[in-house]
Amino acid sequence: RRLFFDTHALVCLLEQNGFTTQQSEVIVSALVKIMNTNLDMIYKDMVTKVQQEIALQQVMSHISGVKKDMIILEKSEFSALRSENEKIKLELQQIKKEVMDEITKVCTDNKLNLNLEKTKVKELVSFDYLLLETSQHSQQDRALTQTDRKIDTEVADLKTMLETHKLDNIKYLAGSIFTCLTVALGFYRLW
Repeated sequence: RRLFFDTHALVCLLEQNGFTTQQSEVIVSALVKIMNTNLDMIYKDMVTKVQQEIALQQVMSHISGVKKDMIILEKSEFSALRSENEKIKLELQQIKKEVMDEITKVCTDNKLNLNLEKTKVKELVSFDYLLLETSQHSQQDRALTQTDRKIDTEVADLKTMLETHKLDNIKYLAGSIFTCLTVALGFYRLW
């Protein structure tokens, strides 16, 4: 072992300060033993370069193995998420088509009902004109107000029905969007 101080110079220094040669050499040898013991303790906790390189290689091999596993997992998870996303898109398109079909059906039904009511009103009006000619003007006014009320209630009913269908469509669309977002966020979190 190398010592990082001059033992002979220390012996001479001790002799100059009143120690004998034998005492100085004993003190220096005791210091050397203490230093060697301390260095042994320090060296036990230290790692050699070779051991450090081996540990580094082991860690790097573990990291590369984990990277390969992550790539494989990512590809399989990504393909599963992609197929799930495609299924959700198809379901969303199907629901959208069904909702649009339902809306057109409701609109055509409402138009038919309005046309029927109009023809009934026209018939009632023509009938009421006959009654008016026979001096029943007050009954005609009542009939007209009743038909106006019927038309107004039918129109209001149609408007509420359209609003409920719109709300149902919005609910389905929002639910589908939130489902897609949840799947995307889940994938993002896993990734």
